[in-house]
Amino acid sequence: MAAAALAGATAADARVDDRSPLYSYVRARAAAAEGSLASAAAGFGAALAASPDNELIARQALRHAITAGDWRLALDAARTLDRRNLLQPDARFILVADSFKRRDWRAARAQVDLVEREQMFAVVVPVLRAWLAFGSGQGDPLAVLPAPGGQGASAAYAAEHRPLLLAAMGRAEAVDALIGAANSAGPRASRLRIAGAALLARRDRAGALRLLEGPGEPLAAARRLVETRRPVPGAIDGADDGIAELLVRLSLDLHSQDATDLAAAFARLATWLSPGNSETWMVAAELLAQQDRQAVAVPLLANVAADDPFAATVRDQRIRLLVGADQSEVALAEALAATGAPGALAPDWVRLGEVYVALDRQSDAATAFGRALEVRRASDADGREEWTLWLMRGGALDQAGNWPEARDALRRAYRLAPEQPVVLNYLGYAQLIRNEDVAEAERLIREAHRRAPDNAAITDSLGWALFRKGELTEAIALLEQAAEGAPADVEINEHLGDAYLAAGRRVEARFAWQAALAYAEGEDAIRLRARIETGLTPRLAAR
Repeated sequence: MAAAALAGATAADARVDDRSPLYSYVRARAAAAEGSLASAAAGFGAALAASPDNELIARQALRHAITAGDWRLALDAARTLDRRNLLQPDARFILVADSFKRRDWRAARAQVDLVEREQMFAVVVPVLRAWLAFGSGQGDPLAVLPAPGGQGASAAYAAEHRPLLLAAMGRAEAVDALIGAANSAGPRASRLRIAGAALLARRDRAGALRLLEGPGEPLAAARRLVETRRPVPGAIDGADDGIAELLVRLSLDLHSQDATDLAAAFARLATWLSPGNSETWMVAAELLAQQDRQAVAVPLLANVAADDPFAATVRDQRIRLLVGADQSEVALAEALAATGAPGALAPDWVRLGEVYVALDRQSDAATAFGRALEVRRASDADGREEWTLWLMRGGALDQAGNWPEARDALRRAYRLAPEQPVVLNYLGYAQLIRNEDVAEAERLIREAHRRAPDNAAITDSLGWALFRKGELTEAIALLEQAAEGAPADVEINEHLGDAYLAAGRRVEARFAWQAALAYAEGEDAIRLRARIETGLTPRLAAR
């Protein structure tokens, strides 16, 4: 599109001056479209320098600069828009970040006041003011936060940052406060524990080790660093680090509300404020990849040091993003290298198995998951429960056509975790479709449904079990519920169509099959087309 615009401009004007803002702008757009970040930044910078009050150029330059991490260009564009009172509330945070990085507390105070006045992000203002007080040494950082135990978004942000501030201030109660915050932080629990331990390890090794108690490779890696008296990356000991932590949390919250573009911009800004915080790079890369910008996302992960507690997690993420970018062979080479390194852990073998699954090399995947089980038995520091590995191995063996060994692996998973719906459902459904111990298969599926009644896949399994028994009314009700919960699932819609046909509801059957066909590929698509054309026959029946 940018190249077409350049051609159109040239045709209209006979010749575009290669020194004009238009020429630089259009070339920058073309470079950005091709993924040439440096060329695009240079073009946007030249266009903005030549036309410093051009709103269109400034907005496009700002958007590109944030993604590319060209913070000088981002600041130039933000200041251009700010001079004309055109700066959006989210872009205001670029100027907030700049003032905190420069430790210009007067400018920081003015920018925080503007964030509050613009209202859109007023919920984070108390935390901004707290870190401002900490950085400037003016006032009590804790006094400007909402009281503990309060309700609402501001209180939630404060609950996470109060213990971080206590740690940064060297307060004795920091360890217990951080443990309490981590216990309610969900997926961010390890990050909060490691952030606190990174700071406390310098003066309170026992407290740092208390913070690092628990399962998972990141915590284990951080413990090893503390025990060997090596520094732990990711400490929050400055106001800029604190603001970066806030922006990451804000980014995750925005993403949960489907505002991924905005979330990615905040996460990218956090990488500038606190480049030593691995979470900023991980979240930024993940959100950019979800925008189909893997070419930008994957290189960001190289900023996480090899000795970072999250280094293994980053390897997982990098390989997964490579698979998502259709670079599975590159991902496989990296996964194989990790398993071939001295001291390879269970997560390394799991990662390799997942790459093999993506490549549809199911037998190799099963072998890798088996090696993960062997390594885990020698050292369970990875924190993964054993039943999950047996389930993964069983699933890979099943897909490879080795049902006897798959059944043994799935039964091992069931013995270890008889309460897990996913285990109950997989084993039960796999037996059901093979007409193997059908009564026991239905019992397992019913128990899975009792424990997870809103899971569409499990609801489908129970509906299909009843369909095979001829209980069509109950089967259709369940299959309709499953299709409503997972409208893009091929197998669920196919099952629903089959049940409709068996009940004599031919028009509805074809609608369900057409819904399945919309998402089907390969043999599934061929079978569904035939079914729509000819109706259900024994040869075409879904399994």
